[in-house]
Amino acid sequence: MTAPWTEWDHILKIDPDKELVDGETFADVCQTGTDALEIGGTLDITSEKMSRVIEACAEYDVPLYQEPSNPAVVVDDEAVDGFLVPVVFNAGDMAWMTGFHKEWVKSDHVDWGRTTTEGYIILNPDSSVGQLTEADCALDADDVAAYAEIAEQMFGQEIVYLEYSGMLGDPEKVQAAADAIDDAALFYGGGIHDYDSAHTMASEADVVVVGDLVHDVGVDAVRETVQAARDA
Repeated sequence: MTAPWTEWDHILKIDPDKELVDGETFADVCQTGTDALEIGGTLDITSEKMSRVIEACAEYDVPLYQEPSNPAVVVDDEAVDGFLVPVVFNAGDMAWMTGFHKEWVKSDHVDWGRTTTEGYIILNPDSSVGQLTEADCALDADDVAAYAEIAEQMFGQEIVYLEYSGMLGDPEKVQAAADAIDDAALFYGGGIHDYDSAHTMASEADVVVVGDLVHDVGVDAVRETVQAARDA
């Protein structure tokens, strides 16, 4: 069976701890044209906040995924199409490589049929996720390519995710990762704020992930990035 993300260009990531722009609703969010919604965040995430977003989006015809930051926030809801679980390859704290995952498995609540891990490479040292995971972000293009190749070839990751989280990344590093992998889907996230930035990154990555834009600016800006991802 072909993985759904092989057909995607754009993901809209919703942070359950953040509000939408005044006057906008999750109905508006679900009608941006994005290929999928991913619900997740780094700080102050709870299962209750996750559930609120899932319930608000469940009635709309857009694929819905959770990206849990730890096992405690996983919500087992039939409305969720799947779980995309980060495995941070350049983390300094091994909890983000296998630790939290071990605890989830011990809970005996893992739905493996709906669970896929994402080989994360975090590249913004000032980001919350970079600091929380103690990620080594001082990587050049060759380092990034090597991590991407390791993720796919040694660990069998179907998704390699370059996470700049809050800043627009280096297209050379994104291209290096793209060149290093064969079949894995390359996701890019961070700093996409308009048509041009989305088009630049979508020209190198398979899928662009847009997050803060929907909370800070709104759905019209998101629609521009969806169009850019389609055009790239």
